Amino acid sequence: MIEVKGLTKAYGSFVAIKDVSFTAERGQILGFLGPNGAGKTTTMRIITGFMPATAGRVLVEGLDVFSQSLEARRRIGYLPENPPVYSDMRVEDYLRFVAKLKGVSRNGLDEAVQKAARGCGLEGVMRRICGQLSKGYRQRVGLAAAIVHNPPVLILDEPTIGLDPRQIIEIRKLIRGLAKERTVVLSTHILPEVSQVCDKVVIINDGRVVLEERLDQIARGMSLEDVFLKAIAEEEAHGLVGEAELEEVEAGRSSEPTQ
Repeated sequence: MIEVKGLTKAYGSFVAIKDVSFTAERGQILGFLGPNGAGKTTTMRIITGFMPATAGRVLVEGLDVFSQSLEARRRIGYLPENPPVYSDMRVEDYLRFVAKLKGVSRNGLDEAVQKAARGCGLEGVMRRICGQLSKGYRQRVGLAAAIVHNPPVLILDEPTIGLDPRQIIEIRKLIRGLAKERTVVLSTHILPEVSQVCDKVVIINDGRVVLEERLDQIARGMSLEDVFLKAIAEEEAHGLVGEAELEEVEAGRSSEPTQ
């Protein structure tokens, strides 16, 4: 299970995300949806411990990502937007290398690598050089590396970006299979990705969560696209109202007579 509470990340005066909160239950695939630049990747990096937060808290399986970082990260599998696959290594050697880094015991190493490879459909390419694989297969290798230590939580950042339609279908199928025993957070800006794969959606816009809802609870007759556009429009309208009120306050202050 993942609990994100009041997460904020600021770079000087620029606030990338503000007061982001949501939960994802075990066995659930949560679609983290938003336009490019909305703050999805920043949130994913904070959840996985790759980046500190300015404020807020993240719990993974009850462990605080900031104060119990090592233990929390052992329970996370992370596939970034560009999988960090070593192009000059064979697939099997790379997975064994990652497994060792993630603390898989020597006695369990072979089984862990074989299980991850089998789960991601890599049995036929284990002796191939990673750099010689298609993008779809490199994505599979990245997924296998993310699950080789059998984590209960899986974080996927834009896992199908740049793939052709057939590869997208294959990766989505893999994700559904991997989610049976895990909590999965899938970051994407592709609406069909969420509607076809996920159980729950969190929509973020301009660094703020504008909707958190189970897909089966979305109003009848509304498509995910309708819900997405409505949530974004309401957030932007709210922002414009807030800016207008602030301008009125500032204008009032500037018109006050000086003493």
